[in-house]
Amino acid sequence: MTAAPQLVVHRDKDLMAQAAAARLITKIVDAQAARGSASVVLTGGRNGNGLLAALSSSPARDAIDWSRLDLWWGDERFLPAGDPERNVTQAREALLDAVPLDPARVHAMPASDGPYGSDVEAAAAAYAAELAAAARPEDHGPVPTFDVLMLGVGPDTHVASLFPELPAVRETQRTVVGVHGAPKPPPTRISLTLPAIRAAREVWLLAAGEDKAKAAEIALSGAGEIQAPAAGAYGRARTLWLLDAAAASELPRELYRPASA
Repeated sequence: MTAAPQLVVHRDKDLMAQAAAARLITKIVDAQAARGSASVVLTGGRNGNGLLAALSSSPARDAIDWSRLDLWWGDERFLPAGDPERNVTQAREALLDAVPLDPARVHAMPASDGPYGSDVEAAAAAYAAELAAAARPEDHGPVPTFDVLMLGVGPDTHVASLFPELPAVRETQRTVVGVHGAPKPPPTRISLTLPAIRAAREVWLLAAGEDKAKAAEIALSGAGEIQAPAAGAYGRARTLWLLDAAAASELPRELYRPASA
């Protein structure tokens, strides 16, 4: 039985990004103190990139030992390397190029002009193999036990590139899949699956804006994960929904406590 998700609601999206960035810095520093290194799965989209930009401008970012941080991605648009629509391109612009990461520990998903060419299934299998190679015996599975895995929640309740009713959200064995026919462009993507997402210690779902209010309400009201993929995203130790007031506007007030900020 998984623990009920915790909800924190901030006044607006900027406060949410700043608070989430501060929370992430603390989590990474604590993990590095406890285990020597930390692993985080990044998300794209406006909320994921807003968090990275807030982290970049935070004076506390220097508390992180960036050389001992592994970065992974929850999904990626299957486009050529450097394409401005790729999550990794946007993450580099928002934060990664400004901090002293170990390039070997930045695990970008393959591009469509990479070694696997246009074969998205081969690219997905290669990322799954990279995850498996990084998993340690104590992880008890084919992916590392990520310290924090972040997901943006789409207006249709999609997370990563797991869209309602599509085959990828039904996957129970593979950790990474190619996605075809995504309803949001581009149609071809690579995504972690729900089994890989659930390997994380903590899963953080980010939702800001009025267009996310119905998705949050559906996902948190007991919907099934095939119809509402966000409902199936949870962590081993903790599941945290970080919302702004607009995204929380359709939730019953007893579900959450407003943040002090």
